[in-house]
Amino acid sequence: MFTGIVQGTAELLAIHEKPNFRTHTVRLPPDMLPGLELGASVSHNGCCLTVTEINGDRVSFDLVKETLRITNLGDLTIGDYINVERAAKFSDEIGGHLMSGHIMTTAEICKILISENNREIWFKPRDAEQMKYILYKGFVGIDGISLTIGEVTKTRFCVHLIPETLARTTLGGKRLGERVNIEIDPHTQAIIETVERVLAQRDALLSEAVAQDAPELR
Repeated sequence: MFTGIVQGTAELLAIHEKPNFRTHTVRLPPDMLPGLELGASVSHNGCCLTVTEINGDRVSFDLVKETLRITNLGDLTIGDYINVERAAKFSDEIGGHLMSGHIMTTAEICKILISENNREIWFKPRDAEQMKYILYKGFVGIDGISLTIGEVTKTRFCVHLIPETLARTTLGGKRLGERVNIEIDPHTQAIIETVERVLAQRDALLSEAVAQDAPELR
């Protein structure tokens, strides 16, 4: 589990390609190295990856076909920077919201509005079905950053970013058309899917009652 409070950015140093598989190596910030072991989980742009090799501050991770398909990690090139966060520990402060590191979809940056000390970024999810989980003032994970949702339309949504977020993460350097990873708040997803299931069951029972000509249930 992660908190969505990005601990730093890591430079992508090397990419080793294999069929439907990739190993990439990043330089982790010094304060993220103590206690890091093989098998540990580190969030990369919100995607949970497992440490496979440690060589000083150079740390490697494997990315399988599904990870490359669903996330924006396959778009990265050497020299790019990634938002990183170590897995949360018991007693850690949860400054954002609990995140699993499981990316649901990506979203394209479709509008950027800049004013003094503020930035508003609009996103259009690749999978429009995910918009039902995007609620005004709800939570969303964007490239591993826990953010509060601003305005919402049928096909897109925005977030409002303070200077500290822009300085500590990669969002400050994002441009129109770039893709970001999206993780939906699991609590919101569970509530909406439960309500949908209950309503579908109710509708099915009503349809069956009508078909059986049960006037007391019409």
